[in-house]
Amino acid sequence: MTLRVLLVDDHAMLRAGFRTIIDSQPDMTVIGEAATGAEAVSAASALQPDVITMDVQMPDMDGIEATRRIVTDANITAAIAIVTTFDHDDYLFSALDAGASGFLLKNATPEELVTAVRALGAGDGILAPEVTRRVLQRFTAPVGMPMAGAVRAASGSPSSVLAEPLTEREAEVLRLMAEARSNAEIAAALFIGEATVKTHVSRVLQKLGARDRVQAIVLALRHGIA
Repeated sequence: MTLRVLLVDDHAMLRAGFRTIIDSQPDMTVIGEAATGAEAVSAASALQPDVITMDVQMPDMDGIEATRRIVTDANITAAIAIVTTFDHDDYLFSALDAGASGFLLKNATPEELVTAVRALGAGDGILAPEVTRRVLQRFTAPVGMPMAGAVRAASGSPSSVLAEPLTEREAEVLRLMAEARSNAEIAAALFIGEATVKTHVSRVLQKLGARDRVQAIVLALRHGIA
């Protein structure tokens, strides 16, 4: 399957660079570009991409609001990776709160960009290594600790979040997911096969009602499940 990618950034030169990198891959292609958040929302609806790379600071509508509108549109199934120059916690947590499945910095290598697109296309989330630890620290902060940005601890007990209780094995898998472990690393830690891990991950996503691993981790840590 060829992954269909929509590029959103107000700098044409950056879009051209991303297009060159993505179109050079045999399993992905750029199907459209947008220079503003409003254009991104319209293009996402019209083109139905699999993955969207989304800038934050743009005229007309920023990338956070565009992400929120796209994710809440039931007719659009694209996974969104925020790609920004600014390594700010406000952007990071606002993006996750809006429903982004990934967060990369613009100094990422071409290989990291391609890996991110493939991961999102496969239903996985991805975070830049620089921000993974901050996500874990933020959502595992003691109750009452100030939380900057748009994300706040949600109300409700863990049981109210889950469609049905996690099995003991699923809970173990979720805890390792929250440590940003890959499927291979989870398999090694639990002495099970990768195919089995994928099954457990799928069940965890289903029970949490999460779109991907990043959203599952955020929900689990926010509600004290992991």
